[in-house]
Amino acid sequence: MTTVSVSELKAHLSRYLREVRRGGEVQVLDRGRPVARLTGIADDAASPQDEHRERLIRAGILRPGTASPSTVLEQPPLELPADVRRAVDEDRDDRA
Repeated sequence: MTTVSVSELKAHLSRYLREVRRGGEVQVLDRGRPVARLTGIADDAASPQDEHRERLIRAGILRPGTASPSTVLEQPPLELPADVRRAVDEDRDDRA
């Protein structure tokens, strides 16, 4: 891994981006302290939503499901009381 200062990175950004594209890593120092690391990304990089989801899972905030979505789709529809159905029908009649 190459280590550079912020000023060096700014002065020769293209050179360091080429290095990263070739699979290298660049660690950036600000006043001698590491502040960032430049790494390449895969062509099939995950979307920001996927990355956010993965961070939540690693932090223990989100627990991924284990069941297949088809198990939910195979369940019969909910049996709603008749008065709920009537209320929905009346609401729809008002829009017509």
